[in-house]
This record gives sequence, structure tokens and C-alpha cells, in this order.
Amino acid sequence: MGGLVQGAEFIWALVLMLGVLITVHEFGHFIVAKACGVKVLKFSIGFGPAIGFGRYRLSFTRGETEYVIAWFPLGGFVKMLGEVPGEESTAETQAEWDRSLGARPVWQKLAIILAGPAMNLVLPVFVVMGFLWVGSQQPLSVVGTVEPGSPAANAGIRPGDRVTAIDQEPVKWWSELADAIEPAAGGPLALTVERDGKSFDTTVAVAPRTRLDFMLAQEERGWIGIQSARQRPVVGVISLTSPAANAGIRSGDEVQTVAGQAVDDWSSFAAAYAMAGDRVQLSVVRGPEGEEETLEIDVPGLGSVDRLGVIPSVVLIQEVSEGTPAERAGLAGGDLIMAVDGAAVGSFLTFQETVMASGGRDLQVQFARDGETRVATLAPQRRTIDIDGNEIEVFQIGIRAVMSVAPGAMELERYTDPRDAFPRAVSRVAGVTGMIIQSFGRLLDGSISRKELGGPIEIARQSHKAMEAGWERFLSLLIVISINLAVLNMLPIPVLDGGQAVLFLIEGVKRSAVSVRTREIAQVGGLFLVLSLMGLALWNDLSKYWSSFVDWLVGL
Repeated sequence: MGGLVQGAEFIWALVLMLGVLITVHEFGHFIVAKACGVKVLKFSIGFGPAIGFGRYRLSFTRGETEYVIAWFPLGGFVKMLGEVPGEESTAETQAEWDRSLGARPVWQKLAIILAGPAMNLVLPVFVVMGFLWVGSQQPLSVVGTVEPGSPAANAGIRPGDRVTAIDQEPVKWWSELADAIEPAAGGPLALTVERDGKSFDTTVAVAPRTRLDFMLAQEERGWIGIQSARQRPVVGVISLTSPAANAGIRSGDEVQTVAGQAVDDWSSFAAAYAMAGDRVQLSVVRGPEGEEETLEIDVPGLGSVDRLGVIPSVVLIQEVSEGTPAERAGLAGGDLIMAVDGAAVGSFLTFQETVMASGGRDLQVQFARDGETRVATLAPQRRTIDIDGNEIEVFQIGIRAVMSVAPGAMELERYTDPRDAFPRAVSRVAGVTGMIIQSFGRLLDGSISRKELGGPIEIARQSHKAMEAGWERFLSLLIVISINLAVLNMLPIPVLDGGQAVLFLIEGVKRSAVSVRTREIAQVGGLFLVLSLMGLALWNDLSKYWSSFVDWLVGL
């Protein structure tokens, strides 16, 4: 019974997702065709006969158009008079012939055929505007972490600084700051920074750094060594003879108070310790989650945490997985990773990106254990992980680290004025569209494996998971699939909207209709390509989820 319920939920999620997108797409064709005076014979959501039980059918005729909801939900169509060459001859009068698609000027044909993909781009804009109207917590352009030795550190940027302008252009959100830094590799960036109520200008030399893009391909992006997230006051002790170690401080201890003053990140801990007296009482939390104990430890007041002998535990290993490169290299829980290939690890994000972008090459990892600095050589291994229901392959070394970061400064980002929301929504949709076009290109040139292509089963699975996570997640997925549908339909393949547009353009150049024979050949070739693409996607789905499908059947 549980299997049937789950199967019904999957189908409902698929029908709801595709039903909305197909209806919007076909409505685009329909409304523009009507506006151009073309006679629309049928508007169908889905393929095949109308859904019906007994004598009741989900179809009706209003005016000259039949409206249908059909059994097979993976598509839909708008049938217009004269859509098929030669069909105009069925027109009973000259006036009716004038209302056929074939009789329309080329610009109207293009408007009608492109209206479907256009609507699949318009829908995400309005969904994003809805998100912006509701609002969400977003990180401000306040620096939470500055990596030692980074371009930002060399330019005098400190944690707590707020970037208010980039090249004299005002900024407020961290995303605006990141969008300016990443494309600026190798060049200077002029920042206006606010600190303690005062403003100053500084220039940062943006360094190039290899990282993985959204499709996990290596790319060179700008980096200055700052993050929105704050470093938690989790200490690392690298020498057993340091004042901190002599006082009883251990790697992994998280400082809660300094001389009775609460601290919540590394910079506030360092500042409070620097201002304390000759003897400083630290309240620290020690132990794994659920087994923590609070300790009061007296340490000497030496003026700086560096002289005390503690550093931030940016990558403190909590657990090493069996059979992984980390285990084979001898790493263990409690080890503090300090550098990779001689470059200091200033944040967990830097370490993670270094490993993932390694391509599996040998890495020289420097770490501290029991007050001794050691070096291990290991090669990251490609592993399959699950991120939000998506299985992806990345390079990892097989460790789980202590959580060392906390969220940075946040604020509710909300735009209730359409004049503000609309351009922002268009910009975000354009950004996602660009990434999707890029991924299509990589799929065609082989940079992305054809196995990554998903079909209806994958769409159903993702829609079901999104629905379980809530409407915000479901609508976010709807945005992505809607843009994918628009891009896919614009491919110059006959039977798709893009292919039809190419044929209409040829007609405009020739100033005469494309022959029926040419159209038939193009349609057959296009249909073959589309069916091959659908077959590959379905095969990928079955290959990936066949065992789960069998288990589901057994469960029935």
C-alpha cells in the first residue's frame, strides 16, 4: 500500500509540474495566434484522447476552438488552421483561408512560434518577483572572514568591515560583491569600505584561482580571500609547549566567554583576549555534539592569540571514513590541517575547493597532531555524493570536519515595488538561462556526460522531493525546468519551436513557402532527433533507478 501511495505522489508531482509548464507554453502560442487572427482549431494539454470516464470527457468546444486535457501529460499542442502545408485548402471561404497560419506574414509566424518559449521565460520572472515580494534573509556585504595572506588581508580588509561600493558603484548584498570579484581575476578592484562608522577607499589585487563551476567543471575565477561566513572561536593548538596547551586548552575547544564577555566568532574572541588583563578566564565547550562539557580555564594574558599559541580550527578533522585517501595517508580524528602544497589553509571553503578542483593529483597536506607538524601525501578520490537529491561525482579525501563557521550578517531582502522587483527578477532569470545554455553546450561537445541527461522519471523524482521540501523549493525547481524547456524548444530542430522558426526565416529570405517535400524531410529528421534524445533520457532514468523501481514493484 505504501508503494502505491508513493507512486501516486510521484505521478501527481510530475503532472503538477509539467501541467503548469505545458499550459503556460501552449498558452503563449494560443494567445499570440488569436491576436494575429489565426484560426485555432484545438488547444490540448497532453497527447492522445481526452481524459474521460464513461460519457464524461475533459474537453469542450468554445467558439471555433476545442479545449482538451489528454491522457499523456508529457507535452501538449495548439493546432492552427494551415499549420500543416496544404491544409489551407480545407478552408471553405477566402476569409477563412486568410485566417490560416500559412497566410500570415513571416513576422507573425515567428511571433506565434516563439511565444511558447517566451512564456516559459516570462513565468520564472513572475515567480521570482513573487519570491522578492515575500522576501528572504540574504547576506549583506559585510566581511565575516579574511584569510591570512590573502589579497584582502594585504589591502587592510578586516572581519566586520562593510563594503559599500565597488569601483564607485554602491553595493549592499554579498552576491553583488561576489559578482564583481569573480570575473575580475588578475585586475585591481577599488573598494569603498566602512569600519566603525568611518569610510575609506582601498584597492585589492584580485588573484586568479581555479575552482569548480556550477557544472563541476574547472574554471579560473577571481579571489581576494573573504567570506560572508564568520569563523567560529574554535581553537587549534599546534604546539604542546605553548601557553595555551600548558593551561589545558585543546584543539577543538570552542570559546564561549573571555573574562565573562561573550564571544561568538574568532575576531571577537581575539579582540576580547587582547583587551584582557594579565590572567584571563576562558569558558570553553569541549566534546562531540550531545556530549559537550563546559570548562573554565585560566590562561595568561599575552596581548594576542598568536602569542597564546592558538589558531582558528578551520579544518579540524572530526572523523575519517574507512577506505579513503585520508585513511590511507594516516590522517585521523583530531588532526588539524594547516596547509596544502605549501599554501596555508585560510578557510574550510578554500580547502574544499582545492580538493575538489585537484583532478585527483597528489596533494601535500601539512597537519598538526599532538604538538607535532606532519606532512602526508594523498590523492583525492572521485566519489558519488548526494546533494539535495542529486547524485554528483566530486573529488574528496574522505574526512568529516568540525563545523567551524557561523552565518555572517544577514538582512531581509524584499522588493514590493514592481519597478524594483522586475529588473532584479529579469537579471536573475537571465543568469540562470545563461548557465543552462552553457550546460547544453557542454552536453553537445561532450564536456558533460550524456548520462547526466534526465527524463520524465528524473523530473518526477525531483518534483516529488521538491514538493516534500515545500512550495518554495517546488517553485524554485519549476523556474529551472521552465527555463530548460524554453532553451530546449529553441534548438534549431524541426518539430521544435526553434526549427519551425528557422523554416519561417527561410521562407522570408526566399519570399516563397518551403516545399512540402522539404518540410516532410525536415520534420522526419527532427522527429528522429527528438525521439533519440527522449530515448536517451529515458534510458538514463531506467539505468539509474532500475533497482529502485524493482524494489518498488516488490513492495506492491
